[in-house]
Amino acid sequence: MSDGAPSEPVPADDLRTTEVDLGGLVTVLASHLYSTPLVALRELVQNAHDSHTRRFLEDPDGGHRPLIRVRADGARRTVSIEDTGAGLTEPEIHSYLATVGTGYTRMLRELTGNQELIGAFGLGFLSAFSVADEVVVTTTSHREPHLGHRYRSRGGEQYQVEPVPARPRPGTVVELALKAEHGHLADEHALREVLGRYCVLLPIPVLVGDDEQPVNGVQVPWRQDTPGDPYEARMRFAAAFGRRFEPLAAFPLHPVEDGTDAVGLLWVQDGGTYGTSDNRDLAVYLRGMLLAEDARDLLPGWAGFIGGVVESNRLTPTASREDLQRDDHYRALQRALTDAIVDGLYETARLRPAAWRRILTRHGQDLLGAALCDDRLFTLLADDVPVPTSQGDLTAGALRAAGGGAVHVALGSGGGFEEMLYRAMRVPIARGDRYAVLPFLRRYAQLRGCRLVELGSEDGNRELFRDPERPLAAEESAWLSSALTDPGEQLVPARFDPPGLPLVLVPDREAELKARIEDDQADARIPSAALRLARAFTARTDGEVRARLYLNLDCPAVRDLLAAYRTGHTGSATAAGLLRSLKVIMAAASSGPAEGDLGAALAGVGTAVSALTAAVPPGLPQVPDSPDGLPEGP
Repeated sequence: MSDGAPSEPVPADDLRTTEVDLGGLVTVLASHLYSTPLVALRELVQNAHDSHTRRFLEDPDGGHRPLIRVRADGARRTVSIEDTGAGLTEPEIHSYLATVGTGYTRMLRELTGNQELIGAFGLGFLSAFSVADEVVVTTTSHREPHLGHRYRSRGGEQYQVEPVPARPRPGTVVELALKAEHGHLADEHALREVLGRYCVLLPIPVLVGDDEQPVNGVQVPWRQDTPGDPYEARMRFAAAFGRRFEPLAAFPLHPVEDGTDAVGLLWVQDGGTYGTSDNRDLAVYLRGMLLAEDARDLLPGWAGFIGGVVESNRLTPTASREDLQRDDHYRALQRALTDAIVDGLYETARLRPAAWRRILTRHGQDLLGAALCDDRLFTLLADDVPVPTSQGDLTAGALRAAGGGAVHVALGSGGGFEEMLYRAMRVPIARGDRYAVLPFLRRYAQLRGCRLVELGSEDGNRELFRDPERPLAAEESAWLSSALTDPGEQLVPARFDPPGLPLVLVPDREAELKARIEDDQADARIPSAALRLARAFTARTDGEVRARLYLNLDCPAVRDLLAAYRTGHTGSATAAGLLRSLKVIMAAASSGPAEGDLGAALAGVGTAVSALTAAVPPGLPQVPDSPDGLPEGP
């Protein structure tokens, strides 16, 4: 009822039974429950495994040799799965094999508590009808070794069971007459590849064709003591299991008290990652059988370079057994995996420096972002992870040492006037436009208590470009502005190092952003939410000042230029033109678009030099060079 009160009981005479369209139900379950026809192989091999486990439970002293063998016949377009397990009696065929939703395995696990039994829903056998026109099951129970039975069905809705001679030994053969569109499964080479991944953790040997070596013969390092170095055993398993990339380092996943029972192996992949690249590769096994081949959401989002295998008995599968319920066990495993990755990276850095160097070289950029997501990881990586700079990749510690205790970072896209300034200062500058570099260095500066100079920001510019000892006269400022700047540029008298550098042009980043978002195509290129935020940010600037030309009043050449202007020297205009040409040439050397005509600037240098040399009276001595090779000022 709408008010939440309990409803009145319905009279028994009015109760009806829900009708079930068995044909429709079987079609849905067999054809649409699973995402890929390969799941049918997994389900049938799982059933064979559970048959062996059941036989061990019911006849522990029987001495039977467990074995699962899968065969393919391309000419007949058939695949068969044979086991030497418990087999089925005729009543069991009717009760379990031919009854949807009733599973002997589930019942047996509930009775015995045995966690090696895999089945859960009584639906796995139906997967056979997703790939096969006809399914034939020939079986002999270990309880009735003198009797044999054959189940046959087309489509799963109707079936027949007939007596046949008993098998030479108890067990079952399931033969699939494949549908035409799934005929490619009748290929033993393809079966080895698929089953080698599905069954790698099964304790019972799985063989294909007449092979004598099982597809799951690889040693599982967390299940048994392996000879030699345990780390080498982990690396061998990672190399054998990893589908795409070579492992750079491997570390274990252990159960967590009051957390998860999961065990397994994680490894750092030698796969290209950068920023938002995501090569996470995690396979999850439930009681030894592959459950989810791509369970990347269990790994932290920053771990795009991690691969692994996890095995658990507590995870809850969906009915298709191709995914996991997002329950408490799932979330506990997520936390355990994050801890295992951080601990594994720490141990690798501490105990295996060669592997750690390879990881930093391959995934340094990705680790910058990863460190921002986890406090422990940041502490581990703060002084080790490489940061892209104007002098190549350097650690934050090396940046700090080279910067005299300060870390310098440019907010632009690299090159240009920022790098020109820092090259002149001989200080490496971090590339703040690269993924995670700026927030990483900001946090590093807080952690280590050092200065962070952000060139391109108001505070950073104020720190680098100090106020002059005395302001310029209005007339001098106006003359220099007209002589040196172009439209959109603002002249800023300042003092900065090195004194030999006369000027630096620094673009205004807010004005650049404003120009980009006000472009006619911005609405098509930028998501509307991001565009609104960007426009709100840039509303405080009118965009008129696109760059600031910092003029170094500590530079001897600038001082001489001002002195010449004050005395009315005829060469002052020529010297100013030379500095203007220098500005344009420096802009052309940047990675961004150059301001002004480079050809005209180069010609201007030649004109200025000719004019200045023509003004020198004949017979005057040459001006001596300074120690750095540049002409000294008067």
